[in-house]
Amino acid sequence: MDYQNRVGSKFGGGGVAGASEANVDRRERLRKLALETIDLAKDPYILRNHLGSLECRLCLTLHTNEGSYLAHTQGKKHQTNLARRAARDLKDTQLSVAPSGAQVQKRMWLKIGRPGYRVTKVRETIDPADAYGAGGQIQGKEGMLVQIHLPQIKEGQVPRKRFMSAWEQRKEPPNKSFQYLIVAAEPYETIAFRIPAREIEDEHDDVTGWNWSHWDPETKQFSFQFMFKQ
Repeated sequence: MDYQNRVGSKFGGGGVAGASEANVDRRERLRKLALETIDLAKDPYILRNHLGSLECRLCLTLHTNEGSYLAHTQGKKHQTNLARRAARDLKDTQLSVAPSGAQVQKRMWLKIGRPGYRVTKVRETIDPADAYGAGGQIQGKEGMLVQIHLPQIKEGQVPRKRFMSAWEQRKEPPNKSFQYLIVAAEPYETIAFRIPAREIEDEHDDVTGWNWSHWDPETKQFSFQFMFKQ
């Protein structure tokens, strides 16, 4: 393009470039600099589509060649989006990582083996005159009575129990037909009983008194009973 006849220019000097020409020249210099210093193979936001064009996955822009894409990466829009992405990633990292003071410390103690226990199947006793179902069979709830002897339990400790689904445990392949009853008491090893995966009566809502739990600090025996729902 001939700029020599522009106002303020000397003959043969090419003329005074306008704003648009200056922008073109600036982008070309940035493109050449980027081609020399940037490795596109390490850019996580570049994507070559099936048409052979290049896409910026960060800014959602389309470019015909590598030079155009590199010029875009040096522009204000791409740099602003990079800053926003870095700020968002930093915020997500802070939210996902809990403070070190809030982390739960795993309790460690010297285990002395498994406690002695006895498990007995129990069935609800009801009046036969009021409880005959189909086929003339008495329909009563089934349950289990568990008694655990803990003579060397740690002073001040109370045994704890909970029910665990087959997918929570990591000792056996999960089986939907079973669930697990876990009992823990320091310094004994934690023991588990595999029981049928049936719904269990709520211990606090049972008005019949069939569900109960008792710890005797004198005899060091932990006893509890639970019933399955019909």
